Amino acid sequence: MQVGGSDVDLLLNDLSIHGQFKDVPDFSRAIERVMQLRQLAKRFGKDLYCHKNLTQAQVTHHQTLVQVIQALEKSKGQALMQWLTRQGPYWDTNRLHSEDDYLEYDGGVVTDTALGEAAFGNMRGQERRMASLVPSSFEKSPLPVTWSSGNGESKVVDVRNHWDGDELETLLKEAPASLTSWEQLEAVCTQQFDALHFSGDCFLELRGHPFVDGAAKQVLNLLDVLQKMLRAFEGTGQRTALGQQLYQDHFTGDKAWFSDSSDAEKVDFRSELTFKHPSVAGESLFCPWHGKVKTPQIRVHHSWPIRANEPLYVVYIGPKRTKR
Repeated sequence: MQVGGSDVDLLLNDLSIHGQFKDVPDFSRAIERVMQLRQLAKRFGKDLYCHKNLTQAQVTHHQTLVQVIQALEKSKGQALMQWLTRQGPYWDTNRLHSEDDYLEYDGGVVTDTALGEAAFGNMRGQERRMASLVPSSFEKSPLPVTWSSGNGESKVVDVRNHWDGDELETLLKEAPASLTSWEQLEAVCTQQFDALHFSGDCFLELRGHPFVDGAAKQVLNLLDVLQKMLRAFEGTGQRTALGQQLYQDHFTGDKAWFSDSSDAEKVDFRSELTFKHPSVAGESLFCPWHGKVKTPQIRVHHSWPIRANEPLYVVYIGPKRTKR
């Protein structure tokens, strides 16, 4: 979800709805403050991301969020339902952490929660903060989250937390504006990822398609990984420890961000996977390796393998080219 190195993403803290509200009016006051935070974020061109299944959260001892929404004043209930079930955006559409990442806060597991996702993003250098309902057990900041790997490695990551509009407004005034067009995305990419070689028409096929903020941010995430991979080599030409970790995290496994096209696709879509060489006139590059954006289906095709002291070409960013 990140745009640029210093941008801030806001995620609604689903854990701050934990059955603590005594009745519907009590919750109504709390969610009104959150809706105000959301409107404040929109003034600065940003979104407040939520989870797709948030309507199942326990609000009171006996009522879930979807049940409480039905009891709210009609216009407020409709606006809340529209946000949570239709508009989003949803942080779990292009989530960074997986079910295999063990994340813990205050003695409890927070994998598969917005807090876990925010911590994991911060650990990857993508600033994410929480917006929490109050009263709750989350009237504090920062929130220290512990990430643990399967080999015994662990790390504590602080996640900043917001529930006050004035404090959030101060933050948003200092943060850069979000992207609003594919043309802006192209400008940011070519400036920020100066180690990569982009073809002149790399972004061309995005134009004419509706701009999707979450997709643009995932493109930035993918290019960030490619640039880090290109720079993660020893003088001997071998990958550094960081390079090997990036390879394991993003280029291997069922949930990898990057993958090769299938053998069948390489045959059936060979022309679609062949691009003009960015640096050599009259030459072409066959680039079946690609990074993936899920919603909408956007692909980032690039040269492979990534080697020390060799250019890394990004030849295409646009709609999936191997649709049957």
